[in-house]
Amino acid sequence: MRFHRDYPRVRDVRLIDENNEQKGVVNVREALDMAKERGLDLIEIAPTAQPPVCRIMDYGKYKYDLSKKDKEVHKKQKGGDLKGIYLRPGTDDHDLGFKLKNALKFLEDGDKVKFTVRFRSREITHPEFARQLLDKVVAAAGDSATVEKAPAMEGRTMTMILAPK
Repeated sequence: MRFHRDYPRVRDVRLIDENNEQKGVVNVREALDMAKERGLDLIEIAPTAQPPVCRIMDYGKYKYDLSKKDKEVHKKQKGGDLKGIYLRPGTDDHDLGFKLKNALKFLEDGDKVKFTVRFRSREITHPEFARQLLDKVVAAAGDSATVEKAPAMEGRTMTMILAPK
């Protein structure tokens, strides 16, 4: 147990052993010796309590178990990845159809799709072309997707996000 110089020196702590049994109030040195004898660590649980509460445990194993639980929780969550598809205001119908086919495949897999229309040079003066293009995308997606974020200008790009139903 290390003490920071700003904290007051603690002489006694309330000790809980590795079996969750209260050992009562003991001297810090005794608690450290008990932890060393058992090959475990002395962890301060409640530093603001009077006297502070410490537990004897294997800190490495504790951290490992926490990380395993965290991974299990994240495995069960399926937020869906965000796939990106880039277009230009002058994208041809055939190219659009090809990209839409991929987008529908992503939506079936449960992923969200972000359509980004990039403007170059003077194309930015006609954002209505990009909006018409994105309206075609929404019409083609039909019942398999919902518009999560409506088309909006962000600098020299117009973006829209579709989510699976």
